[in-house]
Amino acid sequence: MEVILKQDVEHLGFAQDLVNVKNGYGRNYLIPQGYAQLATPSAKKMREELLKQQAYKEQRNIQSAKEEASKLDGVELEIPARAGNTGKMFGSISVADVSKALADKDIEIAKKYITIQGGNIKRLGQYTAFLRFHRAVVKDLIFDVVRDS
Repeated sequence: MEVILKQDVEHLGFAQDLVNVKNGYGRNYLIPQGYAQLATPSAKKMREELLKQQAYKEQRNIQSAKEEASKLDGVELEIPARAGNTGKMFGSISVADVSKALADKDIEIAKKYITIQGGNIKRLGQYTAFLRFHRAVVKDLIFDVVRDS
C-alpha cells in the first residue's frame, strides 16, 4: 500500500515522503493516527505541487542546518560518569546525557535527533554520536566518557 506521510515517522520516512507499507500497518495505524494519507492520484498531484513550492524553503533550511552543524566543529565533549576500577559504569550514558552535555556548551539539540552508535553506554571510553540537524545534514560527534572525580 502506498501512503504519503503527513509528518516524520521514525524508521519509516519524513513528511511528504511516498512510502510503501504493509496494508494493515497503513490502514490500522498510520492513517487513523493521522501520520499518513492514502496515495491516490489526486493526493500525489497535490504532493508534487507542494514539493515544488517547498524546494526554495528547503534550500534555506539545509543551509541553516549546515550552519548549526558547523557549531560542532572543534567541540570536545566529556561526559563524567561514576565507574568502578575496571571501567564499568554504575548506570549508563544515554542520548539524554549527550543532549544535556551539549546544552551546557550552548548547543541545543533535541534528544530525538541524537543517536549513539551501539545504544546506551556502560563503559568508560570514546564513543560516537550522530546528530541529525536535517534529513540531509547529519554530523557525527566523538565524545569521551570519563571517570567522575
